[in-house]
Amino acid sequence: MIGRLRGEIVSKHPPQLMLEVNGVGYELEAPMSTFYDLPPVGEQVTLVTHLTVREDAQLLYGFLREEDRALFRNLLKVNGVGARMALAILSGMDARQFALCVRQEDTTALMRLPGIGKKTAQRLVMELRDRVDAVPTGSPVGVASSPSTGGSEGSALVDAIGALTALGYKPADANRMARAADDGTKTSEEIIRAALKAVNTP
Repeated sequence: MIGRLRGEIVSKHPPQLMLEVNGVGYELEAPMSTFYDLPPVGEQVTLVTHLTVREDAQLLYGFLREEDRALFRNLLKVNGVGARMALAILSGMDARQFALCVRQEDTTALMRLPGIGKKTAQRLVMELRDRVDAVPTGSPVGVASSPSTGGSEGSALVDAIGALTALGYKPADANRMARAADDGTKTSEEIIRAALKAVNTP
């Protein structure tokens, strides 16, 4: 089991990134709660990881915070919740915000996330009510040394649309959300953060 990686960020295309560790490139998927705090390409970072082994693939997921990985693992235990939905949840809210929604039985907030209907939101509250208190909290395991930087304005928008689509939003919705959040100066991570904040605000 691969539980932790420290290496240089080779590429970032949310929700995918590549980390080079001792000459080996590891492809990972990560929620936006991790991408927001990643250092720029070429910098070192430490991630805690979760490995999923399937018949057709071995998938590695990376997280800056232990609490996010713990929540990800708890989400995978919920009936009907897969890795994509778990990443979407952790992209729309961090572990503390999710725990608050569950404790307050705020299914309305959960239903604003892509792919989550009323029944799934109710199931999340019911099955995770007793688990969220056990989620560890603390600082990121690999704190970013400087803010993330994006590419050109056009590529930032394209990357943001692609990331929102990968998180479960319909292409038309992802396009609309990203364009509404883009002012021509934001990085892809900033566009995604603004888009998700807008859709999650009542």
